[in-house]
Amino acid sequence: MTTRLTGPPSVVPPRDRGRRLRRTEALRRMSAEVRLSPADLVAPLFVKDGVTESQAVPSLPGQCQFSLDGLLRHGERLVAAGIPAVMLFGVPARKDSVGSAAWASDGIVPRALRALREHFGDRLALITDLCLCDYTDHGHCGPLAGDTVDNDETLALYQRVAVAQAAAGADLVAPSGMMDGQVAAIRAGLDEAGFTDRAIMAYSAKYASAFYGPFRDAAESSPRVGDRRGYQMDPANGREADLEVRRDVDEGADIVMVKPALAYLDVIHRIRRETALPVAAYNVSGEYAMVHAAAERGWLDGPAAAVEVLSAIKRAGADMVLTYHALDVAEQLRKR
Repeated sequence: MTTRLTGPPSVVPPRDRGRRLRRTEALRRMSAEVRLSPADLVAPLFVKDGVTESQAVPSLPGQCQFSLDGLLRHGERLVAAGIPAVMLFGVPARKDSVGSAAWASDGIVPRALRALREHFGDRLALITDLCLCDYTDHGHCGPLAGDTVDNDETLALYQRVAVAQAAAGADLVAPSGMMDGQVAAIRAGLDEAGFTDRAIMAYSAKYASAFYGPFRDAAESSPRVGDRRGYQMDPANGREADLEVRRDVDEGADIVMVKPALAYLDVIHRIRRETALPVAAYNVSGEYAMVHAAAERGWLDGPAAAVEVLSAIKRAGADMVLTYHALDVAEQLRKR
């Protein structure tokens, strides 16, 4: 017996075909909603006092605690790749209970700023992390009153740090301590010292995250006692981020930031809708290290994953992304 093949029922061809604009690489690029560029990226850099050779950070593959000479050499690669800005974190030679090395004119960050400014002029925007956790012997973001950070005493010290960094050449200072009133205090301190033209990139929504571990290795800033949950935000909260951003905008912030980024895409999106100011997002050390660890095991394509992660952060609403992927991704993008 012969079996008759009647075929499937007739199908009405779809009129709308999303695949039309996905067919070739050129079409995909033409219709892309987000265009990631080296100009979107800021490179966080660690500079360490008292070293003559840059030192690798094992938990942050590809990242270093730079010597001053190494910092300048790395800066050349960043500029060549089209990256417009760096964020400096200092690793001091000495620490004390108040973090006084943070505002010393001969401290590691002011020296790095002067060296970078002399070498690069205005080819590289210089942003400084403004906090005390790297500089205190207890690892908290300001002087302690008992077991807690003294918020208002810390504000006065942040003013000193901001003025020292601006005097050394910082274009933007970025307060990250999550002290109440920090943006207003820093703005007043800068203006009083004559630095009315220096901008503030506020860590407005900075969460008490589990993703900071490798950073604390690089910055040598782990708390010796307790933790920072009393002043950094609870990861469970989203609406609170709206309040923090509004306060910082009212106090004079020029840029607001969400940190971390990848685990807080919803927060980036809501902040983008909340303000017309530029929104930064910090793709933090743990988020970066996870991609590298998986790539080393062959579990994913590391370079492709990095571009996908940064594109997602930008798609969520970030205008700029601070990321340890910055140089690798910028060089990858320039080859396309």
